[in-house]
Amino acid sequence: MLLLAALVSDPARAMACDPTGADAGDIAGARADVANHCACDGSLSHRAYVRCSAQIVLTRVNDGQLSGTCRGIVQRAAAKSACGTPAAVTCCTLTASGRATCRIKRSEAACVPPAGGAACVGGFPSCSDACDAAGCVSQPPVPAPPPVTSCTGSCPIHTVFLILMENHDWSSISGSASAPYINGTLLPMASHAEKYFNPPGLHPSEPNYLWLEAGTNFGVLDDNVPVANHQSSSSHLVTLLDAAGLSWRAYEEGTSGIVCPLTDLGPYAVRHDPFVFFDDVTAINSAYASRCIDHVRPYAELRTDLGNDTVARYNFITPNVCNDMHDSCAPQNDPVRQGDDWLSAELPKILSSQAYANNGAVLITWDEGETGDGPIGMIAVSPRAKGGGYSNAVHYTHGSTLRTLQEIFGLTPLLGDAAGETDLSDLFITSP
Repeated sequence: MLLLAALVSDPARAMACDPTGADAGDIAGARADVANHCACDGSLSHRAYVRCSAQIVLTRVNDGQLSGTCRGIVQRAAAKSACGTPAAVTCCTLTASGRATCRIKRSEAACVPPAGGAACVGGFPSCSDACDAAGCVSQPPVPAPPPVTSCTGSCPIHTVFLILMENHDWSSISGSASAPYINGTLLPMASHAEKYFNPPGLHPSEPNYLWLEAGTNFGVLDDNVPVANHQSSSSHLVTLLDAAGLSWRAYEEGTSGIVCPLTDLGPYAVRHDPFVFFDDVTAINSAYASRCIDHVRPYAELRTDLGNDTVARYNFITPNVCNDMHDSCAPQNDPVRQGDDWLSAELPKILSSQAYANNGAVLITWDEGETGDGPIGMIAVSPRAKGGGYSNAVHYTHGSTLRTLQEIFGLTPLLGDAAGETDLSDLFITSP
């Protein structure tokens, strides 16, 4: 629901935060973010709903997307909402002195004007749906969140963003003080798996990336460059996507976009880029292969593509080794915290996009366990995910992710291990 409480009882605070002027756009963005990711459909308790709102608003403040002086406006709206309170509504009334107030009532029938006041009463999901800075209105004064794709019944996932992090067991992420964004913001709004593993005994990184693309590692058990480990097989995901006329793109942090990135370049690790190991993508290790250059792009281009709503249907995102929890780098010198900071800065760009609003899905996983095969993390954030902190103990592997991607995009035949694994559908409201 729409969550701008444009009622400010403290005049000094109202001066600091300008909800109808300079700060209106930022407040609208926070309001849309909360509306998209905090369920007001009975699946969250009121306390969980308020906590979800607070976490999203704090993230936007930390990211510089919302003034700290405006933080309380959005949070008070969540506190005075009917979300998570069964059979309740929010009433807006205008007193005789002209002061607008909001109250939560058990039913719309209980919404009555104050004695001597002008009637401006009705049942609304929240204060922001009932009031603006001047008083009570029937419509909110700021833009609504991005519209979602119109559909009836089961709404299929349209766009997928798959983000790969590195080399950590889920036990080192879940509850970790080094991962405040994942634990405090992502997990409460997302669904996640507690029993997701890399394929049995499959190490190091490179074979796991190949598995996510093809359901097999082709016998590769090292991190050698494409010239040593390139594959002639065309039985892999992005070739099926191309054959079906569906777009795909790999956003690789640290690449130039001028050539096909076949070797390491600073913190860009080629072993974390599965697509450049396939001959049909690279024209057999050609740095000037057009298919590779067209599809394997610098991560910096993602923000522009999101803003222009030109992202592909399938988007594979690889942070560099300082940001994917692999290496210890300045300034944090804490791999988990570095990755968590990167997600806190970058993920909101996706979550505020039209591509995400129109039944998009973000899948965040790790390539392999640190001490064995896991469990490692799998987090699903989507308007179609169950969300609200839902988790399960279903046994999954990278073959499960590949199977899910093929089912979302309607691609056959199932590739390698994908044919024998359980898909991720339990993390979603309906099957992907």
